[in-house]
Amino acid sequence: MIFQVEVHGVFATNSYFYIDDKTNSGFLIDPGAQAEKLLKIIAEKNFTIEKILLTHGHFDHIGAAAEIQQKLNIPICMQKNGKIYAENPAWNMSAAFSNEIILENVTYLDDYSEIVLSTNENFKLKIIPCAGHTTDGAIYYSEKDGVAFVGDTIFLGSYGRTDFYGGDEKILFENIKSKIFTLPDETFLLSGHTPPTTVQAEKINFSHFF
Repeated sequence: MIFQVEVHGVFATNSYFYIDDKTNSGFLIDPGAQAEKLLKIIAEKNFTIEKILLTHGHFDHIGAAAEIQQKLNIPICMQKNGKIYAENPAWNMSAAFSNEIILENVTYLDDYSEIVLSTNENFKLKIIPCAGHTTDGAIYYSEKDGVAFVGDTIFLGSYGRTDFYGGDEKILFENIKSKIFTLPDETFLLSGHTPPTTVQAEKINFSHFF
């Protein structure tokens, strides 16, 4: 089950619950704001969340992570280059847009490692590094379910800005081509700020970029 929730801070951001239907356990991806709203959903739906997964370290994707971590006593996980975003409010941009955010007790994941649900070893996501929007950009991919949670790496018909700390448009385009467009065409791409799309659709949409 994939349950999308739009949360509102400075910006509207898509947060996702990726839940195993057999156990009602799973992962929370990019809790950008409104911790109470997300915790209420967890309680109402009787979800067991094992890990918080971050696609990158910008404030509108990490804003509710610390409070939820504290309430549920679960790990926050992100790509191994995320430390400077987690610990530096200038890099995660919270210093410019909101109250300063610093994440502590973060688990930094090795590239291409698998995040496996403890209650069902067949329910898992692979973290694929995809820098460009940020240096720590990553996607979480399930081959079995044909879905990738892509954060701000790629949107419906567009891509994440590259004019913030750590951004690089050339690297972003290279990673979109080599990391996302090499996934099966039917793979659903779930982004941080737009409706879902697919690899096949974005190959067409991006044909004028490359």
